[in-house]
Amino acid sequence: MAQAPVFNVDMDAFWHDPYPVLKQMRAEAPICYVPQLDAVLMTRRDDIAISEKNIEVFSSHQPAGLMNTLMGHNMMRKDGDEHLGERKAIFPTVSPKTVRDHWKSSFEMDAGRLLDGLAKKNSADICQEYALPLSGDALRAITGLTNFTPTEMDACSQAMIDGVSNFAGDKEIEAKCHAATARIDAAIDEILSNEQSELDPSLISVMSAAGLSDESIRANIKLAISGGQNEPRDAITGCIWALLSHPEQLAMVQAGEASWQQVFEEFARWISPIGMSPRRVAKAHSIGGIDIEPETKVFFMFSSANRDETYFADGDKFDITRDCAKSIAFGAGPHFCAGAWAARSLIGEVALPMIFDRLNGLKLADNETKFGGWAFRGPLQLNLVWDN
Repeated sequence: MAQAPVFNVDMDAFWHDPYPVLKQMRAEAPICYVPQLDAVLMTRRDDIAISEKNIEVFSSHQPAGLMNTLMGHNMMRKDGDEHLGERKAIFPTVSPKTVRDHWKSSFEMDAGRLLDGLAKKNSADICQEYALPLSGDALRAITGLTNFTPTEMDACSQAMIDGVSNFAGDKEIEAKCHAATARIDAAIDEILSNEQSELDPSLISVMSAAGLSDESIRANIKLAISGGQNEPRDAITGCIWALLSHPEQLAMVQAGEASWQQVFEEFARWISPIGMSPRRVAKAHSIGGIDIEPETKVFFMFSSANRDETYFADGDKFDITRDCAKSIAFGAGPHFCAGAWAARSLIGEVALPMIFDRLNGLKLADNETKFGGWAFRGPLQLNLVWDN
């Protein structure tokens, strides 16, 4: 056995486009140590899928991790019965049945209102004027934080995402994250202090009814915001861009030869909005001929796994006819994204079909749409024009 080979990374280039480097890692050093991140990266799908289920070695519990120290101890950073207990508590909010019977109509109402406003114009940054507020409104309803605006939701989400990705220890980023978490705590406390006459399906309501402590409610609401705002925003924006950049595939969807859900699943594979998930090595372990010592930080690179050549031929290409069954965009183990059904409904059932139905002649206003990020990735803006 051997230690993980060292693989140096230009972090600026990695932020702008991680995929060439990840491809090189898969080929040359699929399990490697990156000094710039002080972490071992796993880049092949099989290694990640197997390791994510091995919670005795690859623990989600990271007492000194950025998420714990900045956002509180949420269920994503717990394993076993402790994780399952909190996951069970939130299930009434995010179950497929609740999404179908309750949240979908709310998503449709919010999307319709936003599109009514856009229909009076003929151009916009669709990220800022559609994807962001639609994700924010959905999250306000699902969390129960109706005392937040969509813009506040987005700003707090971004501050926390920047905070938990702040491996360089930038003090300004840390301060913004602390300000965001304090704002969320105050909003949660305001909601909890108001007695409710009846149970509603929001996260705050169902967690409170399940007897979770205020500390756990606060931590899990922050988790929902950090994962439930930026990722749907970026996926909505990215899917629209991908279809407009591949008009032959848009034509297939509009002709009924492919579904909007296929668009979302393929985009989530191709440009993984959540690019990685961290773990702490709880005990010595060997995998792929590599010895990994206790307390090592390991990053499961979902974005790399979703382009693994073993499973995805021409994985660098966007292809809505592709079989995405082996994609792990939502994870592969006990921490599979609890919000997956809500995301699929919001994006694949509502946001995408409604915008292409309501805004005629939708097209890109320019040829350059920039993406950014490697731990979390998405379009920075999307300027579109249409007929009114």
